Parts: sequence; C-alpha cells; structure tokens
Amino acid sequence: MVNVMKQEWDLSVKSRKFNFDWKFLKGDNSSAFRVGFDDSDWRTLDLPHDWSIEGPFKREYASATGYLPGGIGWYRKNFIVPDSLKEKKLFIQFDGIYKNSEVWINEHYLGKRPYGYSSFQYDLTPYLHFDKKENVIAVKVDHSDFADSRWYTGSGIYRNVFINLTDKVYIKPYGIFVTTPKISASEAEVEIQTGVKNEYRSVANIQIEHQIKDADGKAVIASSYMETIRANDEQDFLHSIFLEKPNLWSPDHPYLYSIETKVIKDGELIDLEITQIGIRYFHFDADSGFHLNGKSIKMKGVCIHHDAGCLGAAVPEKVWHRRLQLLKEAGVNAIRMSHNPPAPELLDMCDSFGFLVQDEAFDEWEYPKNKWVEGWNIGEPSLDGYASDFTEWAELDLRDMVLRDRNHPSIVFWSIGNEIDYPNDPYSHPVLEGRYKAGKPEAKGMGDIAKRLANVVKQYDPTRPVTAALASAIMSNETDFPDALDVVGYNYQEFLYHEDHEKYPNRVIYGSENGRHHDAWLAVENNDFISGQFIWTGIDHLGEARGWPIRHATPGMLDLAGFKKPLYFFKQSQWSDKDMVHIGLTSIKEANPDHINWDHEVVCQWKGTDGETVRVACCTNCPEVDLLLNGESVGVKKREDFPFGTIFWDIPYAKGTLKVIGKRDETISCTHELKTAGEPVKLLSHPDTLTLKADKQDVAHIEVNILDQDNNLVYDAVNEIHCNIEGPGEIIGIECSNPKSHQDYKANYRKAYHGKLLIYVKATDQPGTIILEASSVDLASSSVVIEVK
Repeated sequence: MVNVMKQEWDLSVKSRKFNFDWKFLKGDNSSAFRVGFDDSDWRTLDLPHDWSIEGPFKREYASATGYLPGGIGWYRKNFIVPDSLKEKKLFIQFDGIYKNSEVWINEHYLGKRPYGYSSFQYDLTPYLHFDKKENVIAVKVDHSDFADSRWYTGSGIYRNVFINLTDKVYIKPYGIFVTTPKISASEAEVEIQTGVKNEYRSVANIQIEHQIKDADGKAVIASSYMETIRANDEQDFLHSIFLEKPNLWSPDHPYLYSIETKVIKDGELIDLEITQIGIRYFHFDADSGFHLNGKSIKMKGVCIHHDAGCLGAAVPEKVWHRRLQLLKEAGVNAIRMSHNPPAPELLDMCDSFGFLVQDEAFDEWEYPKNKWVEGWNIGEPSLDGYASDFTEWAELDLRDMVLRDRNHPSIVFWSIGNEIDYPNDPYSHPVLEGRYKAGKPEAKGMGDIAKRLANVVKQYDPTRPVTAALASAIMSNETDFPDALDVVGYNYQEFLYHEDHEKYPNRVIYGSENGRHHDAWLAVENNDFISGQFIWTGIDHLGEARGWPIRHATPGMLDLAGFKKPLYFFKQSQWSDKDMVHIGLTSIKEANPDHINWDHEVVCQWKGTDGETVRVACCTNCPEVDLLLNGESVGVKKREDFPFGTIFWDIPYAKGTLKVIGKRDETISCTHELKTAGEPVKLLSHPDTLTLKADKQDVAHIEVNILDQDNNLVYDAVNEIHCNIEGPGEIIGIECSNPKSHQDYKANYRKAYHGKLLIYVKATDQPGTIILEASSVDLASSSVVIEVK
C-alpha cells in the first residue's frame, strides 16, 4: 500500500504519525535499500513493532534478555509526496530503534544510530521525488549481538515514527526550551527560547507569537515579537511572558499549561509548536532533602523498565496509562526511568499524572558489564553492549535526550549513569581490599567522564541537577565521580547514609535504587537529609532472569500483566494517604518472625489444612485492625506494636471467610477479605472499556478470571484459556505473568497463573463490534462485546 501525502496537509499540525503499512523482513538482504527491490513477499505490519517478543523462547539465548532472540531485520515503506510540497521540508523522526539502525531514502544513505533508546531525525527533503513517483524509505536494524544488555531490550522500530512537514523557515527539532526563572504566588516569569532555522537564500523577517493557555485550553496571555534571521542561518530567540497567579504543578496537583508558539512570515503561519509546561520550583538540600514549591517532599519512587511482558518493547500508550494509574493509587509519586531514555509519550503521562521523574541515559560507559547468558552469575558472560559505542556516541546521545525531554515538568534530575561503579564489573580499586581485582580498569577514570557528561547536560539544561546511581559509594568516594554530581544516588547502601552524610556534609544523598523491605523505607522516613527512594521495581520486567526456566525478573509491585502483587499493598501501606488494609498467608519462621517479606513470601489466598496453625500477615496504614475468621474476631492489633510494618496472627486454619477490618478513630475505614475457593467451574471476563476508537492504536485490557461456583477466584488454577475474536480488532498479546511460562506470546491461548490472565485487544481502523470469547475445557466460557467507533 502506498501512503499519499495529500495536498490538504494542515500546517497547524506539522507532525503526523508514519506508523502504518510498513513491510518487514526478519533476516538480512544487502539489496533491501534499493528502490526497485521486490518486497512483495515481506510481511505487512504497523509500527511500533518488536520482533524479539515473537520468540521463540530458547535456552541458548541470553538469560539477561529473557531467552528471546535478536537478529537482523529490515523495514521498508513506499509513499508519494504531492508536487505542492516541493517548497517545503520533510523530516522523518524515529523515537526509538533497537538497535544499530541505518536509514536510506531513495537509496541515499541518511545515517546510523547505534544506541537503541535515542530519538533522532533525518532531513528527507533533498532526496525526495514528487507528484506520482514513489519514494522508498528503508531501515536496517542489527541486533545480532542479542546478549548486549542486562535486561530485555526488544528489537526493531519499537517506538513511534513521525513525518514532520515545515517551511524553509522553521522551528528546529526540540528547538523550544521553556524555563521559569522567577516564580511567586502572584506571578511567574515564563522564559521561552525558540530556535529557528532559515534555509532560504535571503534574510527572513518573521513574527514569533507565544500564547499561554490554561488546562482547559483557554487563552491566558499572549505576546508577539518581530525578529530577523539571516539567510542560511539559525538563531535562538529569547522571550519572556509574565503569568499572573500561576497554578503550580506538583504530584498532588499536576496542573499543565500549554504554550502555542507560532512563526509567521509575510502574514502566513509557517510553523507552530505546542509545548506543555508545568510551573514549579524545586531544590535539593544536603540536610533537608527535596523541596518542591517550598515544601519538603519525600520521593516515594519506583524504578521501571520499558517492556510490557507479551507486548515486548512496543507498548501502546493505553497500557502505560493503566500501569501508571495503578502506581499512583499505591502512593507512588516518583519514577526512575531505568536505565535508558524512555518513550516520549511516557513522559507526557508522567507530567499529567504528577510523577517526579529521573531521566536516565546509560547503564554502562566505556567498559562493558557482564550480561549473563546461562543465568545470574552462571557461566561465561557476554560483554557486548553500549560500551563499544560509548566513546563515539555518548555525548550526542546524552544531548539528544536532554533536548527532547527538557520541557517536561515531571523531570527533576538527569542521570548520566547507573551502577557505572559496579565493583569488579567493570571497575576496581584497592579500597575494595579482598574484592580488589588488579586486572580490572582503575575506578579513578570515572571522575573525568562524569564531569564531561555533566557538562553536556548543563550546556543544554542548566536548570536541573545531574545525578548518577552509585553501586559502590565506598569505591566511588576514592574518585572524583561523586564530586561531578549535584545529587548522589546510592543503590542498596542505606548503611552508608549517616556515615557519608557526616563525612561529606555538602553532599545531597538519596536512594536511587532500593530494596522493598521496611527498613529501607525507614531510612528515608527517619532521615530528613534523605530525599527519597526508588524501589526495585515498580513492575516486573522481562530479562534479568535467574536461570532457565525463569524468563523474567519478579521484584515488582505489579506483575507483567499489571496485576497487583502482595508487595503492591505493602508499599501502599507505607506510601498512600488513603486508608487501606490487606491480608495474606505466609510461612511461620523460627528466626526473625517480624521480618515478613511481602515480595515473595505472602500469598493472597485462604487455603490450608483444618486445624493447622497458619500465619496471617496484614499490612495497613490504619492505627488498628481486627481479624475475623468466619465472623468471629481472632484479635485486635495495633500498627504501632509492629515496627517492621507487618501485623500478623498465628491461628488455626478453618475453611470459610477471613476478613480484616481497618479502623481509625474507632471507626471502620476499610476492609479486605479472603474466601476459601472451591473447584474451578467458569471464566469471567472484565474489560476496562466497552468502546474503542477506530484508529489502529486504541487498546482494551480484558482480565479473565477462573472462578468457583460462588464466584470466588481460584488462585491456584492454571487452566489453559483459548481466546477467539471477531470483528474489527485483533489480539496483540495474552499475558499470564508466570515466570516459567514459555508458551508462544503470539498464540491465541495461554495457561492462567494465579487464576487469571490478561488479554490485550487493539482496534483496527474500521467501525463495528468486537466479540471476544474466552474458553477452557470443562469451564463455562465468557465473552465481552466492545464497540469500535
């Protein structure tokens, strides 16, 4: 299918998605960039696309990246540009290609980008054909060194592609930079830097207009300036607008303004950019932590990776929206993008949800880390990865991250690296004593690189601090690395907080990556000088597998399907302002009975042997709880009596209903109950929406539960569920979240895990009715109806 750019192109919308009807080949062909190449037998698909998630899972692939394949792939697309656009400029924008991408237009080589997480653009204008002659864009993606990361990366054009159309006088890509140098309750100075390029052979006299609109789209204030830009030149123009009584952006009140920037030439609108902004001010203090809009705030943060289980790295916006909503409900107010620049639309959502964000550039610098192939610390690791490209590309990749993301109010610091100082992998230092490895590179070199990277950040955004996540502060303290940082992140090193705070009194310290246990949070809550923590992790992710058959990492508050795990409720009890209570079963341990691990020990079902003593674990933010078994209280307990965050009872098991009641001021404020389930008899499907847009992008989540005759979830049911779809939609993935499942991710069936699974359905571009039926042998089936409009 040939894509035609119509003459009625609206210049007020300069950017359009270029995702549909691409041709794809899994494999290599050295002639695939040729205009006349026959791609008729290639697969037709829409972007974003990740071919690795199509599998299969194989033990010979790397455990680090989830036992899924890499390889080489080609993408091609034909399109026609009407003759009316001859005097315009066309750019193609890729938000992310993993990795080693090379791009051609009409056989002209545009360039390459090795890093799989960078967004970049190419100017197509000089090489385009017009009117009825087809243009051919070809993209080669080389991920043959598949064991190149410590987590699942995906392969292919896994993020959005855009075509951007401009005049020959235009706002440069990421040329708008908005800052707020002065903010008070009565007024905010909004400073707008507009980078403009003139590719005409004559001087251009232009008018630049800025209009600020409120969250409802109502114009608040506007300004206009006459400017001149020389022929074949580019220039940054700086303008200020003073906004009265600004609404300040914060996690509790994520108020967003928009700025429309227009470029007008000879009375004609020739370019327009819309920039969302949030007005806020913040700082980090070595003694009192993080302050936003004059108030001290603790960062209740999570680290997240970029995949979504069965969808791989090509994650639709609605999927991220659901996941962020769930994290917000748990009391999460901060997200660390580990360990690479995220999709830009994810940052848009963080702005609107009110998350404080750490935008992170790299997981390794000039020396490679171990990427385990057989299993965690097992066998011979791979040393492939970004280290081989770092020296040549790091400054450009870092620059492009900052330029792309610097207008997001959610971002409060830039990270130039994660665990670069991982001891012995790759650096070492005599201070490690018995762990010192003289054959490894000396750690002292980290300081010079950190200073260079920090300078790159400051060049393009002097308004935010630079950070990095230290894996070994003991080693890094012997170098200049921490001194190059404005804010210093400690990974799993709470034991050093007080010692280093005294030794380095001007250092701002926070937990950049932390465990899930209660002590790690107390180290934040009880120390004013610690700004917050980012637990590992908010959501389970593919890769970082401990060894076959385990295929993914399981430390998340949410599992791969985005279902709440027991850990979710434990962190909610620490972080949420809304009353909650939750119970589950855990083992009775002789040693340290207070340290109950909600990570992997607590199971949220009521099942056992009559009369056997079982331990009931409870997490809550209520002062008092009462536990009832079949309507009879087995004991009221107070939260203050359990300093490790978990209340528990040891009671004899009895079939029936276990219910916990949370009380505040002697009033019931919340409850949670578990019921003994019988044999599975039926399926029940829960869609999160009953309507979809006919845009080939909108997605519905359908949760399928296995129930007994009384509609109780059968937690340990693993029945295989088959899915059939009719109408204008397609199943794009089925996720059960079982770490040991190697079933084909593109099949229309999957075994349940913990009694449930999730089906993702995407609409086509046609209106109509979708009927999705879930069925399983010996169980009553279930169906949902979704209208596509």
